[in-house]
Amino acid sequence: MKTLRLATWNINSVRLRMPIVERLIAEQKPDILCLQETKVENASFPKKPLEALGYVHHAIHGQRGYHGVAILSRVPLEKITSRDFCEKGDARHVCAMIPGGIELHNLYVPAGGDIPDPTVNPKFAHKLAFVEELEAAFVKRRGKKTARAIAVGDLNIAPGENDVWSHKQLLDVVSHTPAETSRFEAARAAFDWIDVTREIVPADEKIFSWWSYRNQDWRKSDRGRRLDHVWIGQGLKGAVRSHAILKDVRDWEKPSDHVPIVVDLAIG
Repeated sequence: MKTLRLATWNINSVRLRMPIVERLIAEQKPDILCLQETKVENASFPKKPLEALGYVHHAIHGQRGYHGVAILSRVPLEKITSRDFCEKGDARHVCAMIPGGIELHNLYVPAGGDIPDPTVNPKFAHKLAFVEELEAAFVKRRGKKTARAIAVGDLNIAPGENDVWSHKQLLDVVSHTPAETSRFEAARAAFDWIDVTREIVPADEKIFSWWSYRNQDWRKSDRGRRLDHVWIGQGLKGAVRSHAILKDVRDWEKPSDHVPIVVDLAIG
């Protein structure tokens, strides 16, 4: 049985953090690395150091200074596409077919600003519309629910009570409001996606993938949120062999405020 190791990480500027990207590759050796918030246009993406490490296949959808997603792979990528959600021209999605006939989506959902009111905060309105469009896209594919598919990325929503450090205190904070979590669940349910983290980690156990730069001692305060996700379609049910959220990466030199998720999947 062939196993594929997949990592996903909001890197918060790939050029700034290439040393820790290289460290992650050296330590975890993923077959495929999905990055979000790369903050670089395609022509300036640092391909050469990645190619030297064996990542010779790329699906890159970038934007100067903002957003940006990339799939970097040791294994072939085919049928590369991207979708312009909300017709904003933002680089927030890229998709590729990977070995095993698996469709891989890499997503970066808008953060949504600070005010959880779409009538006064256009960024929050954009976020809600983005997740609604994501749901609609998955609804159209319901007839293919047994397909082999993966969706990963920084979805910028912590859906469950134990996906945040304090459910009660964050109910009116962007990323955990009912308006977001209800839409998140609707999008997940639209294709009957399996939330890999919560398949492995019990729902009553707190687990996070993001800690704010504002926390002077992030580990001591541990005021985190689970904003990063790996979903698999029903066609890959039972394929997960291992799962890890690499919390210690938050202590690496010049870290992102997110940490990687690494999953091993049996793909046949």
